[in-house]
Amino acid sequence: MTTRYPMWPPAVVEGICDVLGRTDRPGLTGREIDRLLGMLGIADVQPGASKRDRLWAALMSKQQANQASNCIIRFITEAMAPGRYLEDPARFEALRDGLAEPLALVGCRVSDTGRVAPARRATTLDEVAALAGRLRTELTRRGVHPEVTRYCEEEILRKSLFHAVFEATKGLAERLRQLGGSQLDGADLVDYCFAVNTGSLRINGFRTETEISEHKGFANLLKGVFGTFRNPPAHTPRAAAGWTITEPDALDLFSTLSLLHRRLDSATRVSRP
Repeated sequence: MTTRYPMWPPAVVEGICDVLGRTDRPGLTGREIDRLLGMLGIADVQPGASKRDRLWAALMSKQQANQASNCIIRFITEAMAPGRYLEDPARFEALRDGLAEPLALVGCRVSDTGRVAPARRATTLDEVAALAGRLRTELTRRGVHPEVTRYCEEEILRKSLFHAVFEATKGLAERLRQLGGSQLDGADLVDYCFAVNTGSLRINGFRTETEISEHKGFANLLKGVFGTFRNPPAHTPRAAAGWTITEPDALDLFSTLSLLHRRLDSATRVSRP
């Protein structure tokens, strides 16, 4: 007789769907979700919704009908079958790491064979962080701006601090290009956007001495971030340069990047002379 496992809380199922239904890599594609739901006989009750919402509705409806979480366990097991990732093992590891946090709340984990296995159960966010890796949980706790993680989610899931910092800083430059209308890079890009007399962006009213000073300081902060965290890893291999970063330093940098993005949220475009 098949064991019936207790129902999982909606918030846990939502966390699982957030990982599996990510809009970009390593999330499942719409076609993969179609195939898996059909294979397991789970009705797609909201076919027009986003991948995350669609998957959440399908799994929650099936769980409610069965009064058991077996359907969710089966879906994860099938989605994480190692044979699906023979050509992209890094994607398997990224998804596995992402699932670790919500699964910790129900005392489960994804094993290296792709199966949902018993694990120590977490009851607090600190325990989740300790069991699943602190980085993503701490970023969420700090309320880091979504533009920070937009460009480095895969690196965060894989706990690759070196590459996460590099990609997040590159993401800041890309946002400056989009807002300021330039394809330059580094200090040249900052000067194009924020030069006192010719810049294309303003972060404030730019009328008083205080506002002008703040504007200049913001530009210098941008240059400092690019010079410290983007240029060294971009120009020299990590092993050759001996360039390393600790988790506390990475978290502090992400907070700094978050501050910069929040100021850019309210930046205005002006006509260059």
